[in-house]
Amino acid sequence: MSSKSKSKPTLHSCTCEICTRHPYSRIAKEHKAINRVLLGLDERNKRRFVGVLASQQGNILQLSQITGLSRNTIYRGQSEVEYPRRNSASGIRHSGAGRVPVEKNSPAS
Repeated sequence: MSSKSKSKPTLHSCTCEICTRHPYSRIAKEHKAINRVLLGLDERNKRRFVGVLASQQGNILQLSQITGLSRNTIYRGQSEVEYPRRNSASGIRHSGAGRVPVEKNSPAS
């Protein structure tokens, strides 16, 4: 019987220029708030939430830096929001599914 440890999701730190230069600015606080919301969402709702932000703001590269999501994921979320009937009910992985984090991939030294 193998025991799988479930890793708790961590808050992504924004890597945009504003947040790195002025970590206590109003914009940095907004970026942190976006990441706090994402922390409580499942995979599909993360895509859709950031897709809504992308539709409003239009800067997908910046949203990628803010959230840590890939541009393709953001485009997919934007598409899911704009064309909801085209999407199936699938798209959420079970807990622990997906790629193994890089830390677990590398052998212990």
